[in-house]
Amino acid sequence: MLIAEDDPIFRRVLQSWLQKWNYSVTALENGLDAWQLLQQDDCPPMAILDWVMPGLDGIDVCRRIRSHQQGAYKYVLLLTSKESKEDVVAGLEAGADDYLTKPFDVNELRARVRAGKRILELQGALVKAHTELQFEAAHDHLTGLWNRGAIMDLLQRETQRTVRIGEPLGVIMADLDHFKRINDSYGHPIGDAVLREVAHRLLASVRNYDYVGRYGGEEFLIVLTACAPSDLVATAERMRAFVSEKPVDTDVGPIPVTISIGLAAQHLSGLELPKGEELVRAADSALYTAKANGRNRVECAPESIAPSPARTSVLQ
Repeated sequence: MLIAEDDPIFRRVLQSWLQKWNYSVTALENGLDAWQLLQQDDCPPMAILDWVMPGLDGIDVCRRIRSHQQGAYKYVLLLTSKESKEDVVAGLEAGADDYLTKPFDVNELRARVRAGKRILELQGALVKAHTELQFEAAHDHLTGLWNRGAIMDLLQRETQRTVRIGEPLGVIMADLDHFKRINDSYGHPIGDAVLREVAHRLLASVRNYDYVGRYGGEEFLIVLTACAPSDLVATAERMRAFVSEKPVDTDVGPIPVTISIGLAAQHLSGLELPKGEELVRAADSALYTAKANGRNRVECAPESIAPSPARTSVLQ
């Protein structure tokens, strides 16, 4: 809780009341100090501002809060000796959420502060719910990875960024080998546990600015940013080895797992670049080659991923 009040006696009285009601209070004597505090990331979510103060008055602070609103909402209670409807309307239009006219009853102040606290709690719950909905809309519920729509959007964004800033881009399609056997032998709950662990290992095998998504079933799409074609094979091999180096511990015992990987890369050369969907098709084709050649291996896309000679080449 922030108090900005230039009258030292009234400021101490306000602080004493609020602390008695178990609020943590920061008390300041002018609007300029209040505004500087309110710009900090860890500023109090509620402010009680006197209308008339040196430096910046309460109305000016309200206007600045609303015009620079960032992060969590700040609830403002304005204290004023002004009683006309025009003044009250001016205060509310400046951004105050509520007001009290001096002198006021201490119980009324307590009720207004409680009302502000409830509004902040509701606002926090709405923000949390919105964040959770956004996460659920973009992530696979089983593995927690990006879902297919989200990973494809990210790939498209990265292909555009590649053109703009001149960085190479790598795409990996990974498939869990013989996953149907696991489901058929141990049941879908065990299969889900294996998928979750493989997803965790894939995520742990890339950099924190790369993207890993569940493309569908037991297939995963990995987008490697700023990854030169010469490094892509080594990265894919390291990923394959990391996934298969030890069995997955499950309720029915350890289950060995391996993955097959297909990859494609684009490297800027001043020529027309493939779209994200074309890179996925190229990596998917290489993945089928890896399966046909015995699984638990890495295969690269053919030299050309599109018939146009204007396309850049990918790894061989």
